[in-house]
Amino acid sequence: MYGNAYALLLLATLGWGGNAVAGKLAANSWEPFTLTCVRWFLVVLVLLPFAWKALVKDKAVILAHWHYFAVAGASMSLFNLLMFLALNYTTAINVSIEQASMPIFIILANFLILHQRVTPLQITGVLISVLGVLVTTSNGELLTVLKSGLNRGDAIMLLGCLFYAVYTFLLRWRPKVNWLSFMSLVAFVAFLTAIPFALFEARQTGFALPAPSNWLILLFIVLIPSIVSQLSFARSVELIGGNRAGLFINLVPLFGSALAVLIIGEKFQLFHAIGMVLVIGGIMLAERFALAED
Repeated sequence: MYGNAYALLLLATLGWGGNAVAGKLAANSWEPFTLTCVRWFLVVLVLLPFAWKALVKDKAVILAHWHYFAVAGASMSLFNLLMFLALNYTTAINVSIEQASMPIFIILANFLILHQRVTPLQITGVLISVLGVLVTTSNGELLTVLKSGLNRGDAIMLLGCLFYAVYTFLLRWRPKVNWLSFMSLVAFVAFLTAIPFALFEARQTGFALPAPSNWLILLFIVLIPSIVSQLSFARSVELIGGNRAGLFINLVPLFGSALAVLIIGEKFQLFHAIGMVLVIGGIMLAERFALAED
């Protein structure tokens, strides 16, 4: 399986699709900022024994690019903080579909920061995806967005997607270090970033250890979306390249929505299907012509 890029990509996107469902289940017992903080602490503990030799070897490069790891780790942490917070106010299906909006921010960043040329068809694709996001967040009633704005949870999730887009955008300048070194540093900075949020949350709401069954949910979040999916995706990029691998991210809302229906009994409605088709279809249109331009 380690040499099969497509099997690895299915594993990675299935794990990421399960992340929103696990976060929704965890919301019943974990406070969102505490969950994020403990998550990244445990990820560091799991990775460190395997990454130690690579970290020592990559020490010089790490010190020279410490600011890069600081921004990447903070962006990852802020995405998780906001996603778990959003799941207190919206459904796992909505969160799964809204994650597919991340490429919109990346395309805009390429245009605004790197001044990459954008074709009319790419712009059309982005606009179609934006329409899909609006259909999803408004429960299929677009006029409600104009009257009352976005649902709190959906607005928080879209802000979180912006931070993950920053993280993804930065990957093109990833320092030449081992992937275990990279993931360990990102996880460590993500943990440090989450600490003040978790302390503030504990002061506001108090802190109590969840039941053992809810620690199992956290264990899934630590092992599968945070480690297995990340390593699987990184390996698939090595095998078939980032452009081809990146298209598989569109499977995340499909897996996430299916798992939300099967595991926690959320209702998949017509507006979800329309929103998903528009978001994924628009992104695929934009990315297809972006690849053609490259």
